[in-house]
Amino acid sequence: MASSIAEIIADRLTDMPARERRAAQALIASYPMLGLKTVAEFAQRAGVSSPTILRLVSRLGYQNYAEFQSALNDELAARLQSPLSRTGLARAGQEGEAAPLLAATLDNVSETFRVVSDKQLGEIVSVLSETRRRVHLVGGRFTDPIARYLTAHLAIIRPGVVHLDGQENLWRDRLIDMGKRDVLVVLDIRRYQDSLLTVAEKAGARGVTIILLTDQWLSPIARFATHVIAARTSVPSAWDSSAALFILAEHLIAGVTDRLPEQSAARIREMDALRRE
Repeated sequence: MASSIAEIIADRLTDMPARERRAAQALIASYPMLGLKTVAEFAQRAGVSSPTILRLVSRLGYQNYAEFQSALNDELAARLQSPLSRTGLARAGQEGEAAPLLAATLDNVSETFRVVSDKQLGEIVSVLSETRRRVHLVGGRFTDPIARYLTAHLAIIRPGVVHLDGQENLWRDRLIDMGKRDVLVVLDIRRYQDSLLTVAEKAGARGVTIILLTDQWLSPIARFATHVIAARTSVPSAWDSSAALFILAEHLIAGVTDRLPEQSAARIREMDALRRE
């Protein structure tokens, strides 16, 4: 599967001149809608010149702005695909049984970790390891089990880790206790969940640091997030695969454990003693 424009930007961002980097970051902050505006509107929003936008488009591998916008429109259509609209992909893979699905899943994991830098992962591990900060985690209909898995492990490693459970209306009530020393980890993949967008937007307005784990098309929550990791999720099935997201979660768990070796060991010993009692 071809890389999304967001993935291409992530791969090439550090090599871009300053003005092109500013334009690319503005696009990611309002992805993909800013790129669907005119060159002049894109340039004005990014605070750069129109020629800078055209140079960025060329650097990303497109012959012209129209071709760039066509690719963004294709991504937008992919964002909105339902499982029903992807049933043809599932039937196409039946003949080979598990082989095409397995190959696509392994490719998703490989491509995710090719694009995601050690610096990105290290920054997120660093934030999650700051024990003076409370960490709140939540996911969508299919990604919340990963949020719960991440919560269960982080709560053993360090204090102040909670999962936003219960009815969605209660999530907003929990915002009253969130502030600049809090972290909100959100898992959101297509078709993106409005309730997650709402809670992330309100949390961001309160100064909460937002970490987003999403797919290659980028959840709208990206515009409010300080840290964004895009995992590959598309497979020849009616359903997206969360395997790469799960492995990302395990990578973060391992990273925080390594960052807090003495504290995590002490908490595990104490928890084991409490269980025996």
